[in-house]
Amino acid sequence: MKITDVEVIHLRIPPLDEECEWGEDALVVRVHTDKGIIGLGEADSSPMVIKALIEAPNSNLYCNGLKALLIGENPLEIERLWQKMYWSSNYVGRRGAGIHAISAIDIALWDIAAQFYDVPLHTLLGGKYRNKIKAYGTFIPVDCAQENINFASSLVKKGFTSIKFGGGMMGSHPEADYQTVKIIRETVGNDIELQIDLATRWKTAGHALAMCKRLEPFNLNWIEEPLLADDRYGYQKLASQVSQKIAGGETLTTRYEFKDFLEFHQPDIVQPDITRCGGITEMRKINDLAQLYGVQLIPHGFSTGILLAASVHFLAATEHGTLMEYSESPSLLANDNGLVINPIRFDQGYLDVPDRPGLGIALNEHIIKKYQVM
Repeated sequence: MKITDVEVIHLRIPPLDEECEWGEDALVVRVHTDKGIIGLGEADSSPMVIKALIEAPNSNLYCNGLKALLIGENPLEIERLWQKMYWSSNYVGRRGAGIHAISAIDIALWDIAAQFYDVPLHTLLGGKYRNKIKAYGTFIPVDCAQENINFASSLVKKGFTSIKFGGGMMGSHPEADYQTVKIIRETVGNDIELQIDLATRWKTAGHALAMCKRLEPFNLNWIEEPLLADDRYGYQKLASQVSQKIAGGETLTTRYEFKDFLEFHQPDIVQPDITRCGGITEMRKINDLAQLYGVQLIPHGFSTGILLAASVHFLAATEHGTLMEYSESPSLLANDNGLVINPIRFDQGYLDVPDRPGLGIALNEHIIKKYQVM
């Protein structure tokens, strides 16, 4: 079997000259083969940057577009192709967007391989530990308290027993942060797991430490990305002094960055995104590191049903993979809102692990046609 094409699809709901919110754009990859098997992948990143990294012509030994490296290759040789892409793009890759691009293709290669062997992806990854995975619902809070109350209440009614909110207005004003957490905790009650995401907006360890102390009465399960991942000593201060668990890592790529993060930042929870960290191939190595350091791995996942499917298969085949983020974005591209015609099934707080070959999903061509950026 040979790779014949790497198709890059940029989807965006708002026009290019208008502001785009999380979940409103996507970069999808379809890897085609001469056997008619097509693999799906995604990079939750800047779509135009990823498209360029995949489609760029060769510039020199270390500046290769990824597509040109793969045409004619056997898609079943996943590890070798990962290393080929990594080595041959290391002037423009190695970290950040370069690895995001590799992630999308890597997921598609695993999808192809599982379809070729006619097994669900979790079987190819070593076997299924569980049939369902607990999901926590994530939403972006707004300045209106009543809207936040309504959204949190709706998640509880859907069956979520774990909820996270962040982004939007969170992290910009200390009193607003306090009041938002207070109102949502009072709304959902004490039996619901509650976590917050600051998207690095607390900026300094001193401020983050003060806010963690102030929010102690609300029994937060974890506090996510209070600081930039570069702030090694800030994370160390928080890890040693606060009562809540500290989580982070969604911006990191490859086992190399995660090893440093685990060793020096000392998080309680590490959150690689399978569409950014290096794909399924690298996610497995990051999970091994997390186990060595005694840290729980809970993937980041706030994008399309492709990301969700890849993460669910990975967690199903992971001994301690018991919790997955579930985006509550209203975007037509998000999770089960339209882009994927047979999405991972959510029911009463849990995600079903599919047993169809490969990722087990297919895309809605109408949605692609309507929102593809040409």
